[in-house]
Amino acid sequence: MAHINTLDPGASPLDYYGFELRRYREAAGLTQRQLGEIVNYTGSLVGQVETARKVPTPEFSERVDAALGTGGLLSRLVDLVLRSQLPAWFREVAELQARATDICAFEVHMVPGLLQTEAYARAVLGALDEAGLDDRTAARLARQRIFERGTPPVYWLVLSEAALHQEMGDRQVMHGQLAHLLSFQSNSRISVQILPFSAGAHAGLQGSFDVYRFASDPAIVYTEGYGSGHPTANPDTVRDCSLRYDHLQAAALSLKDSAELIRRVMEDRYGEQVA
Repeated sequence: MAHINTLDPGASPLDYYGFELRRYREAAGLTQRQLGEIVNYTGSLVGQVETARKVPTPEFSERVDAALGTGGLLSRLVDLVLRSQLPAWFREVAELQARATDICAFEVHMVPGLLQTEAYARAVLGALDEAGLDDRTAARLARQRIFERGTPPVYWLVLSEAALHQEMGDRQVMHGQLAHLLSFQSNSRISVQILPFSAGAHAGLQGSFDVYRFASDPAIVYTEGYGSGHPTANPDTVRDCSLRYDHLQAAALSLKDSAELIRRVMEDRYGEQVA
C-alpha cells in the first residue's frame, strides 16, 4: 500500500496524479476534508486518490481543477490514469481507437464498449470477476471520451440482432442500453445498423472485428480472443475484412429500420410488463 510520504510520482500515472493532487491541495492551504467539502466528495476519498489507492473519475478531476485552479491539469491526466487501468493487452487498442479517424465495428454478442452504458458495462465486466469493478468500469467508459473531441471519429457499428436479446444485467439494464443506442440517431458521426436474424449466413460468421482507419497511417484490423487482442496492418487481412464489412453493411437493416427494430425489442422484451 502506498503511503503519502513515500508516494513515487514516477511509479505509475495513478501515483503521479495523486502526487500532483496533493501538491496543489497543499499549495491552496486546504486539508483533504476541506477540499472534499468544496468538491462534494469525502475527505477520505481525496486521501485515497492522493495515495494511489483510488482511481479518480473525470467528474472528480473537473471539480478539483475548478476548486484548485490547476488550469485543467488533472482533467488532462485522468485520461492517462484511466487508460493505465485497462488490461495491458488492450492498451494498444485504446490508443488506436483514440487516434482513428474512422472506426468500423462488427459485433456479434454484445454492444461494444464505446457505446455501452455504465450499467451495461458493469454487467459485462462483472460477469466472472467483480474485483475492482468500479475502476474497470470507469476505465472502459473513459474510452468513450474520444467522441468528445473537436473532431471525433466516424463510428459505424453493425450489430447482430442477437446482442439485442442477450440480456446483460437485467431488463432495466437492457432497456437503458437499447435506449442509449437509439440516442445516436441524430448523431451524424455515430451510426448503428442491426444485422437481423433473417440475414442467415453472412460475411461475419468468423466473429467480431474492427477496422481502424487513420489520417496518414495504414488501416488496422483488430480481433479479440480470451485475454488477448490481435491488431494487424497486414494488407491482405485489411482488404479481406474491409470487403466483409461492406457485405455486412449491405446485409444489415437500414439505419431507420435498425432503429425501429431496436425500439421494438426494447419495448416488447425489456419494457414494463403489466401482470
